Amino acid sequence: MSVAIITGSAGLIGSEAVGHFIEKGLTVVGIDNDMRSRFFGEEASTAWNRDRLTATHGQKYIHESVDIRDDDAVDGLFQKYGSDISLILHTAAQPSHDWAAREPKTDFSVNANGTLNLLEATRQSAPNGVFVFTSTNKVYGDRPNSLPLVEQETRWEIDPSHTYNDGIREDMPLDQCMHSLFGASKVAADILVQEYGRYFDMPTACFRGGCLTGPGHSGTQLHGFLSYLMKCAMTGTKYTVFGYKGKQVRDNIHSHDLVRAFDAFLQNPRCSAVYNIGGSRHSNCSMLEAISLCEKISGKKMNWEYSDDNRAGDHMWWVSDIGRFKADYPDYELKYNVPEILQEIHDQNVERWAKAETS
Repeated sequence: MSVAIITGSAGLIGSEAVGHFIEKGLTVVGIDNDMRSRFFGEEASTAWNRDRLTATHGQKYIHESVDIRDDDAVDGLFQKYGSDISLILHTAAQPSHDWAAREPKTDFSVNANGTLNLLEATRQSAPNGVFVFTSTNKVYGDRPNSLPLVEQETRWEIDPSHTYNDGIREDMPLDQCMHSLFGASKVAADILVQEYGRYFDMPTACFRGGCLTGPGHSGTQLHGFLSYLMKCAMTGTKYTVFGYKGKQVRDNIHSHDLVRAFDAFLQNPRCSAVYNIGGSRHSNCSMLEAISLCEKISGKKMNWEYSDDNRAGDHMWWVSDIGRFKADYPDYELKYNVPEILQEIHDQNVERWAKAETS
């Protein structure tokens, strides 16, 4: 039996990965204690997705309601499956800038200490397992805001003569800038994953994601940009745009495209790899552009307001250069763009969100 351990298995990326790797023939042990509902409230609970996974996949999916900060529980789980573990996909996290500032110790313990627990359990019980970490572009802090940006009608855009015109590469420095406490805890985890790869010669990768999105997202105001935006469009909930004239740009990668990148790495792993991964020039939008698309797809006028106060450490412009990953995995191509992502989010959630609107 070949086992994949997936943390955050009922979340957006985790649940996408569960189905993908079961289809590939692996048995998946999912670790998820629905801490997202504690972070963001009942509307962000992943319980619905956990129930869907157990109903859909039967014995091929084994759910464990384990807190990754519980070192003994994590060790016991890894010891149980031992050398059968071929993949450790770590997607669990506290993912919000704003929430991290409320409880810095909790944020750090989940993002950094939880990652350390998983790395050490892998080293002790499954040293040949491939460790894939869902990192974030927030490891670069607000340094992208120092790039030469040009204001356009609906977005900020980089000066086309700049070396990052095709997107931001992994050579952007990490320090001497504001990260937010969330960004700092993810930096710690990111460096740990790299160091375990180098120091212990383990196959590890950090995928520094842009906006990760898709229909399986339990979007909420503090996390889940496109999902929550479409939910607001469909339910009439007021949405607040924070700063930068609503022209801040994000690249958006569909969960399916991201999991395919993880799978490519699993097939040909490297030691201590680091990749910027996102929608790149193929799939990106500003807030204003996303609002317009949501209105077009939902057929409803959005109820939104603007606040001049941008979130601390937030990016004005982020587009990933995925050239390093494509150089290592030349057959990889992104499939989804932003309009396709939003259409799918709408179509697969219209019934669920209609119930939420009337309840």
